[in-house]
Amino acid sequence: MPCYRCGARQTDPVRGASPWQRGVRNESQVLICPDCQRLHDLDLDSCGTCGSTALICRLGEVECRSCGAVRPARSDDTAVTDSAEAAIPSTPTAPGLSAEVEAALNRVLGRA
Repeated sequence: MPCYRCGARQTDPVRGASPWQRGVRNESQVLICPDCQRLHDLDLDSCGTCGSTALICRLGEVECRSCGAVRPARSDDTAVTDSAEAAIPSTPTAPGLSAEVEAALNRVLGRA
C-alpha cells in the first residue's frame, strides 16, 4: 500500500519499528510515509470522543488508539461529505500495483 499523500511505496524494512505511520482517512486505513509525516495538515479522520487522529480501521470498525473508543466504519453510502470533503480526491491507487502483485505471485507460485 503506497503513501496516501505522495504515492511513495514502502520498501523492505530494516530491523526495528517501521517509520511509516497508519491512519484513517475517509473511513479507510491509509499509510503515511516518513516524509509526509512532517506535514502538519495530514487531513486524517479524528476520534469523535477525544479528537485524536491515532485511529485504525479494521473489520468494519474504527478504533481510537488513544482512548480506545470503537465505532462502526461508515460505508460509502452513509459517509458524511460536505463541499470541502467532496473536493478532496479519494485515496489513490498506485498505477500498476495489481500487475506487480500478479507478477510476483506468478514468480513465487511458479505459474507461467
